[in-house]
Amino acid sequence: MNEEDRIGDCLASLDFCDEVVVVDSHSSDRTRAIAAASGARVLERDWPGFGAQKEFAVRAAEHDWVLCLDADERVSPELRAQILALQGAGFPGFAGWRVPRLSQYLGRWIRHGLWYPNLQMRLYDRRRGRWNDDEPHARVDLEGAVGRLAGDLLHLPYRGFSDHLQTIDRYTDTMARVAFERGRRARLWHLTLNPAAHFLRHYFLKVGFLDGWRGLVLALVGAQYVQLKYVKLLILQRGGSGG
Repeated sequence: MNEEDRIGDCLASLDFCDEVVVVDSHSSDRTRAIAAASGARVLERDWPGFGAQKEFAVRAAEHDWVLCLDADERVSPELRAQILALQGAGFPGFAGWRVPRLSQYLGRWIRHGLWYPNLQMRLYDRRRGRWNDDEPHARVDLEGAVGRLAGDLLHLPYRGFSDHLQTIDRYTDTMARVAFERGRRARLWHLTLNPAAHFLRHYFLKVGFLDGWRGLVLALVGAQYVQLKYVKLLILQRGGSGG
């Protein structure tokens, strides 16, 4: 939805695919027009959630082997070459492949911490896999052996720091609500120990400090992400509103 500034580069990186399907949730900008001009088949649909929307797109495709991307992702030349080689060989040996996702943050590619390699299941046989409903971070549940590719899936997740903070607010709303509906409950130590553990893991254990000041920012904001999720869950279970 409203991805006119990013959808073009995403689709350009997919020009090797036999078919491109774009599912749009009623954009008010030029997203659908740009996608259609690129040759994609554009479908418009209400937003049912991350997993459900991705699964709809997969089932709308004409082919069983699918490659799933978001508008803020691009296939690197290395990943493209590996996928084409697999296609030429008939996708042997595995039901799907995970790919490392390399994300850009505040003008720099982040190669350490919890942000990389951030393996993602994106290339798979849809007859053996489906997107689950673990909102907002839905993933593909796959039946069969899984391989790993070396080429990066490039990711430009945020348009700026404010966008990052707004995304955290939206996502933690969803995560708290889903957790509450599934019977999970927050404890006071979740609000202190879990954020601290996240910071230590990202910044020290996963050497996020090698990403310089951006690594520190990501460790701090990541800890806040964890804390907000549990704060909102605590509010919900005490009878308040998590939003």
